[in-house]
Amino acid sequence: MARHAIKTPPHHATWQQFLDVWRAADEIELFESAWNWDHFYPLAEPFDGPNLEGWTMLGALAQATSRIRIGAMVNGMHHRHPAVTANMAATLDHLSGGRFELGMGAGWNVMESTAYGMDLGSLKERSDRLEEGLEVIVSLLTQTSSTFSGEHFQLENAWCEPKPVQDHIPIVVGGKGKQRTLRTAARFADQWDMTFPAQPSDWQELDAVLRSHCDDLGRDQAEITRSIHLGFGEDDDLNALADQAASFFDVGVDVVVWSMRGAMDAARLEPLAAALS
Repeated sequence: MARHAIKTPPHHATWQQFLDVWRAADEIELFESAWNWDHFYPLAEPFDGPNLEGWTMLGALAQATSRIRIGAMVNGMHHRHPAVTANMAATLDHLSGGRFELGMGAGWNVMESTAYGMDLGSLKERSDRLEEGLEVIVSLLTQTSSTFSGEHFQLENAWCEPKPVQDHIPIVVGGKGKQRTLRTAARFADQWDMTFPAQPSDWQELDAVLRSHCDDLGRDQAEITRSIHLGFGEDDDLNALADQAASFFDVGVDVVVWSMRGAMDAARLEPLAAALS
C-alpha cells in the first residue's frame, strides 16, 4: 500500500506558514506523518537566512495537530547528548498524545557544525557516535535505569521519566552509508530513510545492503519500514510526481516523504494529495 508523508524544511518561511501547512496536512488523510529537520542554518541559499529550530517547533506543532504523526528527519547525534534527546523524545510523545517518531542520523553539515563548535568528527567517529547514542536512547526510553560505558557516552544509573506514551517510539535512521549506517539501521531502526534517490535502482542497491546486514544480525528485514524523500516543487507536474512515486513503490518502498520546495503554502497540499490518490 502506497503511503505518503510531507516534510517542511523550516527555512526561508514564517512560523505561521509552517503552522498552516501542518494543520492542513493534519486534515488530509493521505498524509500519515509530517516532518521538519534538525539543522540550524538553511540548506538552500541564502545560508544566512531564517531557519527555525526543529525540536521547539515540534512541541508547538504537536499541540496544533491531532492525527498526523510528527518528527524531525533526521536529528544529528552530535547536536545534543543522547540522554537529552531521549528526554526530549519522551516529552514530545506526551505532548503529541503518542504520535512522535524519532529520526536519527550521524550528522554531516560541516558549515553549521564548525560555526557552532560542534565536534562533527571523522566518518568513523560519526558512525561510532550514532551507534552508541542509539543504544543509550533505547535503554533510557525502555529501562528503569541505564548504565553505559562507551567511547563517546557514559551513563551511571541514569533514568528518563516519564516513559513515552507509546510502548515503543519508532526510530527512523536516515543515511546511505553501506558499511556502518545501514548496519546501524539493521540493528536499531523501525524505519530506514534514503533522501532523494535518483532512480529506483539506486534505492534497490542500498536496500540489498540493508537486507544483508539484517541477515548478519539475525534481524527480520520485514520489521523495517522503507521510506524515501522526493522533492515537491511549486511548478512540478503533479501527475509526473505521482508516476515517480509509483516507480519506487513498485520496487518495495513503503513511504514517500514529500519535501516541500519553494513557497510554504498550505494550498499546495490538496492538489498533491489528489494527484497521489
